[in-house]
Amino acid sequence: MSADTNALDAPVTSLKGVGEALRLKLARLRVESVADLLFHLPLRYQDRTRITPIGTLRAGHEAVVEGEVSASEVVKGRRRSLLVRLRDGSGIISLRFFHFSPAQQQQFRSGARVRCFGEARAGATGLEIYHPEYRLLTSDTAPVEDHLTPIYPTTEGLHQARLRALIEQALERHDAAPEALPDWIPSELRQRFALPELHQALHVLHQPPPDADPERLASGRHPATRRLALEELLAHRLSLREVRLRIQQDGAPGLPSGRGLQTRFLTQLPFSLTGAQRRVLDEIGSDLAREVPMLRLVQGDVGSGKTVVAAMAALAAIAGDCQAAMMAPTEILAEQHYHTFKAWFEPLGIEVAWLSGKLKGKARLDTKAAILDGRARMVVGTHALFQGDVHFQRLGLAIIDEQHRFGVHQRLALREKGEAGGLTPHQLVMTATPIPRTLAMSAYADLDVSIIDELPPGRTPVKTVVVPDERRPEVVTRIRHACAEGRQAYWVCTLIEESDALQCQAAEATRDELTEALPELAIGLVHGRMKATEKAGVMDAFKHGELDLLVATTVIEVGVDVPNASLMIIENPERLGLSQLHQLRGRVGRGSTESFCVLLYHGPLSAHSRERLAVMRETTDGFRIAEKDLELRGPGEVLGTRQTGLAQMKIADLERDADLLERIPSLAEALLAGHPEASRPLIRRWLGDEAGRYGQV
Repeated sequence: MSADTNALDAPVTSLKGVGEALRLKLARLRVESVADLLFHLPLRYQDRTRITPIGTLRAGHEAVVEGEVSASEVVKGRRRSLLVRLRDGSGIISLRFFHFSPAQQQQFRSGARVRCFGEARAGATGLEIYHPEYRLLTSDTAPVEDHLTPIYPTTEGLHQARLRALIEQALERHDAAPEALPDWIPSELRQRFALPELHQALHVLHQPPPDADPERLASGRHPATRRLALEELLAHRLSLREVRLRIQQDGAPGLPSGRGLQTRFLTQLPFSLTGAQRRVLDEIGSDLAREVPMLRLVQGDVGSGKTVVAAMAALAAIAGDCQAAMMAPTEILAEQHYHTFKAWFEPLGIEVAWLSGKLKGKARLDTKAAILDGRARMVVGTHALFQGDVHFQRLGLAIIDEQHRFGVHQRLALREKGEAGGLTPHQLVMTATPIPRTLAMSAYADLDVSIIDELPPGRTPVKTVVVPDERRPEVVTRIRHACAEGRQAYWVCTLIEESDALQCQAAEATRDELTEALPELAIGLVHGRMKATEKAGVMDAFKHGELDLLVATTVIEVGVDVPNASLMIIENPERLGLSQLHQLRGRVGRGSTESFCVLLYHGPLSAHSRERLAVMRETTDGFRIAEKDLELRGPGEVLGTRQTGLAQMKIADLERDADLLERIPSLAEALLAGHPEASRPLIRRWLGDEAGRYGQV
């Protein structure tokens, strides 16, 4: 093939020996072009660059050994095996093959010279190597490998040797046409980060010199790996920036003043705003006044008052003759927001509509009509808001609660609802799951971030205790005392099974046990399989003090506000992520009474679980908890990558490469200022078709 610029963009079938069957296997590894092979990095490395004397081998060590066959025989035992005795001047070792052919038996005749590689293990005849990779030597001076041997992630039916040979072909093609894979990171930026250029980095990763540190290479700390990680993080940053710029090219309604309406709203509240709420409202206000769509993420710990901030933003939109919509991830939370906004807005003469998947028939038709003709100025709902048959008269502001439950695509679909009138609505995204800075910088690089870092006065921090479940009777007594003093309590059941049915059965069984143990208390039950009206009825009864104890699954994680509840028991807390535990714990401590959260675990705990529960005991700082959650569970779990639409990283690791992430924003600006032509190719290289998808949403 000619060394043209498409040499590396060509499909893998352009390589020698790649037919349809092999193409399909490679596709399972997301390898479709020759360039994809170059970015398919080894998991670890083996050192086959020197021959180890047999006498110095230890069990558990991988090594290359070379010697003369002194004997070979087929041994009959539980499994038939071919046993070959190999000796050099320093010692003797056995090679054992459980799968062998008559031809192999012939190869290992006495006196044959063999070089092999494998892991020495203690066996029946002393040290043995099972199924070593081997070759017969015809001369004494056959060269050893001149670089460390890469071990790649592979798939069924694709052997390491085959994969290595293909990657060698790809490297040769790259050597012949280096311009086919341009290095889009300019030299001055590489120097700033002390990183090698692309061609060199790829060679080092696929064929490291004998003196390279295999540990450092495998752990991703080597400059060559960091070079690729930096480029990948940069591509993600550039793609989100593109999304942002594309949105901001559209016009948005300027909403300069909702002051009159906001003042009337604030005077009817029984509390005043905190300094942090006022600061965030100023940031939102200046965004809304511009005729460019606002894209802002508001993070605030549990109970910091994000809903009031959302209400103030909605009033600015309504005062500007627009509609505001708020989308929440669950029926329970959406319904709670609906009741809150109704209580706040109806005295101001603003009609609030509610839309969820459960709303059917005439009620649904009436609500849709009110949204379309603009009577409903404020609309609250679930995913139902962005279904095809829902149309707004003039949507000026889309508020998304608990962003991590929605994907990028879902929040942008709601934006499109407003574009019918030729204007793009402003977007306010809220989360009570504090997002570690490193994640916010990569997953939400298209958003400006505001943080409400102050709790309203009169809140008392929740005390957390960790208790083994054999002390359950003491915990039940504690509930009895709290309720006798006029307080209320939650008992949260968590089950590792994904099955709703099992979770509900467990919650029902717990409710029955507690009813028997505490006959004097009124006990309610809430779980995911109840009808929305039933759930709402139980929640209302709990809120109004008609129930003493609420047994629930994790459906109550988000947003339920009962100031009189001062005790929460979480069963099997070791099964939940730290951020989720923190969310649950935030349901208590909403009044001025001292509140407690009891983590009732089922022992024995692993060291990992002990460490996690200790974090919950030590701190109520959501950001510290989120950082720890990231460290222990990784970004996909913390963000719920399956829902976020955040493209998976191929090489970069958000935790390991946090120091690179810190510098990516300024690097992206420098690249766009000096080399804007590099942006699109970088995005295409790392996100492929994803890039186009991000661009469209």
